[in-house]
Amino acid sequence: MSLKEATKDNHTRAERQPFVKILFSGNIDPTLYAQYLKNQYQCYAILETCAMDHEIFKELPDFRRAPLIDADFKELWGEDNEELPVQLPVIEDYSNYIMSIKDDPEKLMAHVYVRHLGDLAGGQMISKRVPGHGKYYQFEDADLLKTAIRERINDNMADEANLCFEYAIQLFDEMMTLVDHE
Repeated sequence: MSLKEATKDNHTRAERQPFVKILFSGNIDPTLYAQYLKNQYQCYAILETCAMDHEIFKELPDFRRAPLIDADFKELWGEDNEELPVQLPVIEDYSNYIMSIKDDPEKLMAHVYVRHLGDLAGGQMISKRVPGHGKYYQFEDADLLKTAIRERINDNMADEANLCFEYAIQLFDEMMTLVDHE
């Protein structure tokens, strides 16, 4: 079974989360979206930092999303806002998990596959519906990055990729707790 087929169920579950529907609605509150960005930034920053310690990732074109996510966050949240965004519990869990696999480039690559290919696909549709400039979803050469990621994955990464989807789904669930309090 291919990696895509082995992760299809979790991919579909992630896409059907209520928070994802809010992202796609075109009506997400800028403050809520900024909080989402801040939490995403934490996930990407730890993943990309650990990944960059391995040669295979240094060759990925236009790979780093964390600085762009941070720029989008600052655009919406503002530099002078003293109130800190909510850090969701899943972020610490995910960060600790990534640190536990930091020496395993194949496991890290499974997370890049889920997160970065998702940004290259669904992110393009989301970018047109969210507040701000959406630098997070802008790529210099999307096709080149897709090809480079696909060349580095294999079907044995399914368990790890599915785990990454589980973390993403948990983030979406926890984001809904912020929606309920708005």
